[in-house]
Amino acid sequence: MVFKMERPGLLKEGDRVTVTEGLLPSNYYYTIDPSLAMSGNIPFRDRLKSREGEVVKVEENARGYYVTARFPEPEAS
Repeated sequence: MVFKMERPGLLKEGDRVTVTEGLLPSNYYYTIDPSLAMSGNIPFRDRLKSREGEVVKVEENARGYYVTARFPEPEAS
């Protein structure tokens, strides 16, 4: 999942992160705690099942700083 980060240096590759889920009328969004970066709107069908993940990439482009994080799917019991 990709998150927008407003300032450089807040996160780096390998960082463990937790996210808070927000609810909109037709989507979810996620914020890396404590308000370090924010996802775009995520359709209900793509809702995260795990709230803990790892930063796999941090990049800067003309539009700003972007963080890619991987979230493992919990095993079915």
